[in-house]
This record gives sequence, C-alpha cells and structure tokens, in this order.
Amino acid sequence: MKRFEGKVVIVTGAGAGMGEATARRFSAEGAAVVLVDVEEGRLQVIARELDPARTLVRTADVSVSQSIEAVVAAAVETFGRLDVMVNNAGVHDAGQPDEITDERWRRVMSVDADGVFYGCRAAIPHLEKTKGCIVNNASVSGTGGDWGMSAYNAAKGAVVNLTRALALDLGKRGIRVNSVCPSLTRTAMTEEMLENKALVAKFRERIPLGRVCEPEEVAAVIAFLASDDASFVTGTNIAVDGGVSASNGQPSG
Repeated sequence: MKRFEGKVVIVTGAGAGMGEATARRFSAEGAAVVLVDVEEGRLQVIARELDPARTLVRTADVSVSQSIEAVVAAAVETFGRLDVMVNNAGVHDAGQPDEITDERWRRVMSVDADGVFYGCRAAIPHLEKTKGCIVNNASVSGTGGDWGMSAYNAAKGAVVNLTRALALDLGKRGIRVNSVCPSLTRTAMTEEMLENKALVAKFRERIPLGRVCEPEEVAAVIAFLASDDASFVTGTNIAVDGGVSASNGQPSG
C-alpha cells in the first residue's frame, strides 16, 4: 500500500522509538521523509536503509523555533512541498513536584510543549498549500495524571489541548490536526522502566490487552491519521493504549 506517494513528511525525534518507526512507515508507503533529531549519527544509520532519493536528514533542537523553521524550509526546498508534519520529539522527567527544579521543568516544557507548537507554526503556510495535516505525539499522560510526573503531565496535557485548538483554527484553511496518545511503549525512553519486572507487571494489570505497546503500533495510527482514510478526522486525541483509558481506575475483580 502506497498511500503517501508524492507526499512529503517531516518526522521529529526520528532517531529512535516511535519516531523511527513512523519515519520507516511513511517511507515504506512511498513518502519522501525528512528525518529530524538533535543528533545526526543514528539518523544517518536509518537513512542508509531508506530510499536515498526520498530521504533527507536534518538535525534540530525543536525547542528553538529557528531550528525547526530551518528544517521546514529545507524540506520544501529539497522536495518542493510539505504534506505532513509529525511532531514526535519529546523528553521525559519524573519526580515529586518539590524536587523538580526550574531547569528540569523548562526542559520538559520547552521540548514537549513549545517544540510541538513551533513545529506546527512553521509548517502551517506550507500545509495550507497542500491541504496537508499535522499529527502530534501526545500521551495518555496528557489526558490524566500520573504519580510523580507533574512536568510531563503538564507538557503532554498542553499538546492534547493545543491539538484541539489548532484543529479549530486551521480547519477552514484545509489543515487537519490530530494527536496520538500512547501508553507505555517499548522505546529507549522507557528502557529502564521495562527492566523493572515488578513495575511492568503492574502496568499489565492495568492494560486490558495485557502487554506493552510496540513503536510500530503507534506509527500505524499516525499513518492512518495522516492519510486520506482519515480525511474527515480532525481535533482528535486517539488513545493507542491497549485500553488503559477505558478504565475508571477501579481494580479488577
């Protein structure tokens, strides 16, 4: 299936995990893909496994507006258009609220919230020309609170409501805006958590499907939201969580 032939897609945080899986998915479906991350090394490894005529590597710090603006400009200069902006780059921090320093708070907010807004804003004029779309990577942590994750919850909550607001503002301009909200997913960010067997067992108790999400499963939903199959879908924050958000929090019998 080649739903994205002739289309151009930017994926931030493409060096690993859900970003890498998403970039590979779009490339497999025929898109020209711009791989973006803060470090180039891993991007080059991935790029060598993709079609060189349809792959562009760019380093950027998404928390710096000029940095992501330069990526968007390079994508349009190289491929002539932009159809899909995937704001996936993110960082995580945990701790009790009174342990979170100003620096830690700003790092999470600047990457996870500011970076998404900057990416959206930079892409808007180009997506308006192609009637393209934006897909943000939020989290179930943006739809409810977690223990010891106040900064991350705040940032991802911002992404969830930003997605709704942008869908309202950009719909009449022909741009769809949606997000995915994954639960625990097998990535480098969660590697330490996944090594804790007792913690994973607790997660599995709360996940109706009884397992951890794989990056490719998130990538599949992102690709759907970016495709014409979702042509009348905008302003949604789709849970990719194995059923976690279906629960009201009460224990099973």
